[in-house]
Amino acid sequence: MEKLDACIRNHDREIEKMCNFHHQGFVDAITELLKVRADAEKLKVQVTDTNRRLQDAGKEVIAQTEEIIRCRVQQQNITTVVEKLQLCLPVLEMYSKLKEQMKVKRYYSALKTMEQLENIYLPRVSQYRFCQIMIDNLPKLREEIKEISMSDLKDFLESIRKHSDKIGETAMKQAQQQKTFNTALQKQNNVGYGRNMHIMNVRVPESKCEIPSKRTFEEDDEHEEEVLTAHDLVDFSPVYRCLHIYSVLGDGETFENYYRKQRRKQARLVLQPQSSMHETVEGYRRYFSQIVGFFVVEDHILHVTQGLVTRAYTDELWNMALSKIIAVLRTHSSYCTDPDLVLELKNLIVVFADTLQGYGFPVNRLFDLLFEIRDQYNETLLKKWAGLFRDIFEADNYSPIPVANEEEYKIVISKFPFQDTEIDKQSFPKKLPMSQSVPQIYIQVKEFIYASLKFSESLHRSSTEIDDMLRKSTNLLLTRTLSSCLQNMIKKPHIGLTELVQIIINTTHLEQACKYLEDFITNITNISQETVHTARLYGLSTFKDARHAAEGEIYTKLNQKIDEFIQLADYDWTMSEPDGRASGYLMDLINFLRSTFQVFTHLPGKVAQTACMSACQHLSTSLMQMLLDSELKQISMGAIQQFNLDVIQCELFASSEPVPGFQGDTLQLAFIDLRQGGEDRERKKSQRKRVILSRRKWKLLWKMEKDMKICEERDKDSGKFLFLSLLTVLLLLSLFFFFSLLPLLMRLEKCEYFKNKS
Repeated sequence: MEKLDACIRNHDREIEKMCNFHHQGFVDAITELLKVRADAEKLKVQVTDTNRRLQDAGKEVIAQTEEIIRCRVQQQNITTVVEKLQLCLPVLEMYSKLKEQMKVKRYYSALKTMEQLENIYLPRVSQYRFCQIMIDNLPKLREEIKEISMSDLKDFLESIRKHSDKIGETAMKQAQQQKTFNTALQKQNNVGYGRNMHIMNVRVPESKCEIPSKRTFEEDDEHEEEVLTAHDLVDFSPVYRCLHIYSVLGDGETFENYYRKQRRKQARLVLQPQSSMHETVEGYRRYFSQIVGFFVVEDHILHVTQGLVTRAYTDELWNMALSKIIAVLRTHSSYCTDPDLVLELKNLIVVFADTLQGYGFPVNRLFDLLFEIRDQYNETLLKKWAGLFRDIFEADNYSPIPVANEEEYKIVISKFPFQDTEIDKQSFPKKLPMSQSVPQIYIQVKEFIYASLKFSESLHRSSTEIDDMLRKSTNLLLTRTLSSCLQNMIKKPHIGLTELVQIIINTTHLEQACKYLEDFITNITNISQETVHTARLYGLSTFKDARHAAEGEIYTKLNQKIDEFIQLADYDWTMSEPDGRASGYLMDLINFLRSTFQVFTHLPGKVAQTACMSACQHLSTSLMQMLLDSELKQISMGAIQQFNLDVIQCELFASSEPVPGFQGDTLQLAFIDLRQGGEDRERKKSQRKRVILSRRKWKLLWKMEKDMKICEERDKDSGKFLFLSLLTVLLLLSLFFFFSLLPLLMRLEKCEYFKNKS
């Protein structure tokens, strides 16, 4: 601190010395300044005065000069403005024109105007700020135009999505009318060649096959002119405008991709069916109309634009749609159980295919699908006709058709081709051998052929193929549906022997009518039966099988009835004497068989004979089983005689020839085993008696021999031994002769019995 203080003091002394050294110079400078200030004041006064005088002198000159300068600047500015306005006015006019075009939605022209502005006008005045504003606004206007055009395109896509069913319906109507017109024209061309062979005219009466008049064609033409086209129903200008706009903007590929993407999405929506589509034909019609409308629009776009839609794109889209359509139809048609609905579906598919084929789309796969649906249609027909056959069989009274007069006879003949010279000779009233179900079945088979023929219309198939389809479907009806109904009817428990006999008669007449069905199909298709590839009807085997089943059921029911009577038998196997007459159950059974076999008079001879022989054999077998029952331990002679009376009644029934046609004693041979079985039963009974007697004889001989040995041992040495031995020998001889004569006596008794019986 002391050093610091010392240092401060030294500096203070130096400062003081320095101030003292310069003080005199400072004082001198102040003095000189004071002198100069006075001179400066004088000079200032002089300058001010001079300036005042000069200003007063140059005021007028300055005013005139400024006026000249201002005028020259104004003149130059006016010239510059005129020049610049001459450059800017076209730009402004074009921009104003652009705004007007945007206002009236002339976007394509607006884009052309913007192109001129950018390439021609704006570069000339690019230095101005308003031009930069315009340049900045042009991209925004382009984007606005793109958005507006895209919005219009979206509205268009939504519009065609809503109107696609109407477009498709219109196109399908046009195709159907064109097809009708062509068909009528073909009828007119073929009128000189007789009856038209076209399959669509098979069931049309000749009165309806007249030549269409000129008025008909004119009405069709007028109607066709009234039908609107797709271009009339939908405004396609948004597509054209949007396509041109994007092409001008150099973004055509983006537009094409967007359009195709959106249309693919719409295609998927159109191809998606409603879940209840299979319930009504309107659901199918709406589905087909939407698809046709979609592809009609695509075809129109293909032909009026370049590059937006290509043939390859439409073919790819159609192939995708066709696969989906086939899958949908295959699924939903499987739910259809009404043949009328399936037939209407087929007609819709044909119109649908013809319509799209007219626009150049391949539809062969749709016609292939129709063959699958045809099989399903046949199945629904078979189910429907199975119900009809069941109703006919249930309503039938299974009795011959009574015919009171000639008119009723002609009515029956018109329904069923019946020919019998013997019945024709009979006088009225008379009865036809078949029941009411026969003509009804025949009519229903013909109706089935007509119904099956309806599906073959418009399938573009030859008459040979149609004939083959008809015969195959008819074969299915006969061999599967009708055969099954007959078999089920035969197996029903309430069907009695009378009904079974009538069923056999009915099947016989139906079998004979099969050749008329062959002729019926031949007349429809005009394909001769002698053609190599012509199928044959299998009705003969069907009715033969049904007849054999009915015959077997007759045999079974007869045997069951015999078993029921046999169960009523109540033999007393221990009775001492027979009743003197046959058993009551057997007489009832024989009466039943007599009345039953009388019903068999209309049956073929072999069937009645087989049934009679089967019944007699079954009766014989049942009686034999009763006689040889293992639980039957013993039978008295009276029971055997009573059983013999029943066998005699059976033999008398067989000899009375209940069914004509047996040769000699053929029917009586059915009871020969029973007769031999009764004798064997008696023979076995006699054998059992002989065995019992033999056993007793040998027991007695053994006992006597034992006694003799005992006697020999006791009296060996006595004289009684010889006497006892002789006595024993005599006794043995007597017993031996007795038992030897016993069988002979029994045979004599048996012979006497049969002699009395005879």
